[in-house]
Amino acid sequence: MTPRLEARAVSLPGRLRPTDFRLAAPALVCLVGPNGSGKTSLLHALARIDDPAGEVRIDGLRPEDLAPAARKRLLAYLPASREAAWPLAAGDLVRLGLPPGADDDEAEAAMAALDLAPFARRRVDRLSTGERSRVLIARALAPRPRLLLLDEPVANLDPLWQLRLMETLRAAVDQLGQGVVVAMHDLDLAARYADRLVLIDGGAIVAEGEPQAMLASPSLEAVFGIERVAGIWRPLNRPEDRRSSP
Repeated sequence: MTPRLEARAVSLPGRLRPTDFRLAAPALVCLVGPNGSGKTSLLHALARIDDPAGEVRIDGLRPEDLAPAARKRLLAYLPASREAAWPLAAGDLVRLGLPPGADDDEAEAAMAALDLAPFARRRVDRLSTGERSRVLIARALAPRPRLLLLDEPVANLDPLWQLRLMETLRAAVDQLGQGVVVAMHDLDLAARYADRLVLIDGGAIVAEGEPQAMLASPSLEAVFGIERVAGIWRPLNRPEDRRSSP
């Protein structure tokens, strides 16, 4: 069986060491790690941004071999930035995610999933950051690509929309058969919805596994410098962090 995603020796100089990454079937995988650990760099390498080394295949296809319209059905990438300076209506921006000739119903479904009807005709550069985030996420969802790569999609969203977005991504996997790779910082939210957590540090994957097992992993504690006690995260009491008495 051809894996949904197979990346071999992808790397970016000074940012991501040669890395293999695989999604054997439709799944939701969350990349976790401290700031600057390499999560975004891995997403860039998988999306073929910044001229990475290595090879990526999605359902056996190389994204760079396809025309732009065909790539929209294969792969969508959402950057961490939520800037949108274009004076476009939110609905029109979502439709830009579709390949030429696509059914407008796909854009409407993506907007409905993120409750965008109330401001679909408003200029996207006049929306709040959270509203604009939902528009840009809908744009990525609209063409129903085989693989979604999302960088911090829950950032700038209120608690309700963080949950609703993760439920939408879970449905993309379970109902539409899409592969989803998400970089995020909220460990509990990631563990609640993901099939697998991948821990990144120093530009490399250092551990991965089933979410609950990863939350209790010594590797996760060492990388983040935190521990989970009675369901609550707290800083590790490392010897070097202790202040000696005068």
